[in-house]
Amino acid sequence: MSDQQRAAGVIHDIGYRHYDGPRLGRFAIWQALVVSSLRHAYGLGRSGKSKVMPILLLAVMVVPVAIIVGIETALQFDKPPVTQVQYIFLLQAVIALYLASQAPQLFSRDLRYRSIVLYLARPLRRTDYALAKLTALILALMILTGLPLVILYAGALLAKFDFTEMTKQFLGGLVAALLLSILLAAIGGLISAATPRRGFAVAAIIAVLLVSFTAVVTTTAILNEQAGGTTTAARYANLGSPFTLIQVLQTFILRGHGEFRPTTTQGFVFVGVYVVVVVLCGWGVNWRYAKVARG
Repeated sequence: MSDQQRAAGVIHDIGYRHYDGPRLGRFAIWQALVVSSLRHAYGLGRSGKSKVMPILLLAVMVVPVAIIVGIETALQFDKPPVTQVQYIFLLQAVIALYLASQAPQLFSRDLRYRSIVLYLARPLRRTDYALAKLTALILALMILTGLPLVILYAGALLAKFDFTEMTKQFLGGLVAALLLSILLAAIGGLISAATPRRGFAVAAIIAVLLVSFTAVVTTTAILNEQAGGTTTAARYANLGSPFTLIQVLQTFILRGHGEFRPTTTQGFVFVGVYVVVVVLCGWGVNWRYAKVARG
């Protein structure tokens, strides 16, 4: 560079100041991302149109519970017409629709608009990002499934049902809701992270959840009808759907009532499959973002 070119250089003071405050680090960024993603899962901080679907589905989960509580309190039933665990699986279609509508919002949008590259800048790592998104989706599903359980529990206490039994059912329902939320978030997160196109992710999630459940119910009915009773093959067929897997799993863990109570060996098989699916899906989400980070 010549002396004349060096002399032409000018340094401008544009008023930036150094930040001397505390630097909170990765965990604070992770927390902020979880809170932001959870808010987005219910349309908070987004456009009015984005709030319609999640709020509507939450209302569909809550309104029937309010009606049930009012009826059981007014008519003074001897026992609740529906337990917490039963209620979760009665409205599994609503849960599936919520997952299909919101998981792509949390995972696919950043891929489509390439904002994921900004998130993956230091100090946030791709593992932090994937874990934050999965945690937010789990919490969103827990709100969707857990809020009706709280209302059912409160209604049961108002109706003066047995406190111990109602508390036991409530805790069993929360365990089932948590297990289901973790599994669905892992599956929905992987499918949504696999494609930047929201429509493809929505269709794939609905297909996986509803088609698998229909296939399991049909297969189980055929096997039981041919054998004239519940068969071992029919029991293991419940591994094919997230909803039936959780039904059997919570029965095994809590020794509760279900269509069948698995033996110890069968129970450990269901636990093993659950853990493997969750771990593989979580690894798949992380691998997907690793691929994106490499460009």
